[in-house]
Amino acid sequence: MIFNIWNIIVNTPMVPDQHWAQKIFYVHVPSAWVGFLSYFIVMVAGIMYFIKGDEHWDIVGLAAAEIGTLFISLVLITGPIWATPIWGQPWIWEPRLTTTLILFLIYIGYFMMRAFGGHAERVKRYAASLGIIAFVDVPIIFVSVKFWAPEIQSHPQVEMTSQPPGILIPFLLSLGIFTVLYGLMLKYRIHVIQINYKRVADV
Repeated sequence: MIFNIWNIIVNTPMVPDQHWAQKIFYVHVPSAWVGFLSYFIVMVAGIMYFIKGDEHWDIVGLAAAEIGTLFISLVLITGPIWATPIWGQPWIWEPRLTTTLILFLIYIGYFMMRAFGGHAERVKRYAASLGIIAFVDVPIIFVSVKFWAPEIQSHPQVEMTSQPPGILIPFLLSLGIFTVLYGLMLKYRIHVIQINYKRVADV
């Protein structure tokens, strides 16, 4: 990751009208990819929990929810920074960021339910249900720009297939590094939660 940040700062080209802020793109988009991937895993884990009734899937869902929300927080921080040169201000209720904020708030509710929901087995079922339902917002995020008011569809547009190698290669490298980092974080967090669950069961 240190190499990735160095590569972004030193080797990626400036973009007219965005300058240094555009370099946020190499963090913003991979963070969004990893966040949405993680929420997809939450949905799959929820479905598997209902099918199998295995606590393992509850653990996977919780771990993925935690890490996904961490990366979505990064999206909500970097998005306005990247787009401020275009907007002229940090926030204008741009469609994708707004629907991403809604998803983030849904998961804040998810964690509150986990913490204060009462009976453990009931909480696991509710969490699985909410994780499945919450993923509905992900495709809404991608199509929101088609239905939102045109005057605020001003978030920078990046068509990756048309980008020169100086942009495309560092982007793909960053995407790969973020994905590998996510896999390692998920594996570690699942292990930690398993230990915590076992400790509670032994009390």
